[in-house]
Amino acid sequence: LFRETLYMTRRGAAPRARDPQRGGEAAGGEETPLLRGIFQIGKRSCDVVLSARQLRWSPIQPESRGGDSNMNLPCKEEFVEMKDIFSVKLKRRRFVGQKKGGVLLGITVFVCLKKENKLKDSAINFNNVSEDHCHSWFRCLKEILNGFPNRPKSLKVFVNPNSHKREATRVYYEQVAPLFKLADIKTDVAGSTNVLAHTLHGINHAVTATLHIIMGYIQPVDICTFSSPSKLLRFGFSAMFGFGARTLALAEKHRWMPSNQRRDFAVIKTLASLKPEECELSFLPLKNSLQGSQENVTKVQWHTIQGHFLNVSIMAIPCLCSMAPRGLAPNTRLNNGSMALIVVRNTSRAEFIKHLKRYASVKNQFNFPFVETYAVQEVKVQPRTKIGCNTEENVYLHATSAEGNYPWNIDGDLMEEASEVHYIVQEKNSCQVE
Repeated sequence: LFRETLYMTRRGAAPRARDPQRGGEAAGGEETPLLRGIFQIGKRSCDVVLSARQLRWSPIQPESRGGDSNMNLPCKEEFVEMKDIFSVKLKRRRFVGQKKGGVLLGITVFVCLKKENKLKDSAINFNNVSEDHCHSWFRCLKEILNGFPNRPKSLKVFVNPNSHKREATRVYYEQVAPLFKLADIKTDVAGSTNVLAHTLHGINHAVTATLHIIMGYIQPVDICTFSSPSKLLRFGFSAMFGFGARTLALAEKHRWMPSNQRRDFAVIKTLASLKPEECELSFLPLKNSLQGSQENVTKVQWHTIQGHFLNVSIMAIPCLCSMAPRGLAPNTRLNNGSMALIVVRNTSRAEFIKHLKRYASVKNQFNFPFVETYAVQEVKVQPRTKIGCNTEENVYLHATSAEGNYPWNIDGDLMEEASEVHYIVQEKNSCQVE
């Protein structure tokens, strides 16, 4: 359900130099030009002016035979905000196989354009064959770009090579890596999922997520720690126990199948042998979700529920994905210090399927008597060991795990653990992801 394309975390940011958003203005409130020169843009010679906030240009008016400028020609000034520029390069003509040097043609500015919630990159060529002229502009543009805070200089990149029909690696090296190289960002590649990026940006689009990172956009996000009584297991944003975990465990055993086919097969097979898990859930309610006096709020008590559950979900973010456009936990916020605990108690197969179908619709998927939701700070999940689970219909559910271990779906990755698992939300950790 969660495995899709890419996941990236910010590991370094640009050194804080001069802030381009401050200063750079004359006493009268007008921006002080840093450079002014002539470049050819397209087929027209243009007067180009660089300031700390903008790069502006306008066509140079040709003179008429009488010596006066032809005022009838349109002279529209164009500009791009410096905060929307993510890279500048010297433009050269090179022979086939030539890697360095070449004839200088000018400079190229790379801009991030936004349409609704999708970002794309665009290039503007400023042509001028003068080496000194181009180098002075290049240095000044680079100095301004290096002054923007929060723009990363190095990244740890996680790529899941098996996701999206095993195309994630190709998507990264063809669409994402070239943009990082263009922005002079060093990368170190590893592997995982893209549900967080989909949730943050509202769109499953690799280039959009990449440009958000390059431009230094930061969104504080709550993250969870998952631990057993003896050790920290991992960090993450979502966890499933029961149906969601067993479906993933079965899908992992059929890696040879195409991704969509594998997912559908695992869901149908798990539904066919739908069985609840017996466990005990202990949770600490969110403080501001409690009503009453301040004294009662400060003395938050652990709550415990026991029983047979078809699925238990713990989400620190809404978890938007193709199967749930509004999110697996649509009422959860990105950085309010809470998690959504969603408990689906034992019910008939038909009712459970109705619950699942509502994730893809506009109807409330939690409006069932067997579904309970809580806003929590901490959760402890203690599975109860089953005895006599060797019937033919149940064997495949447990064959994916070592004896005594239970499968868990942590951000779309399979984790196996036999003991109690403790979830704690860590508030407002700044993340840049894809």
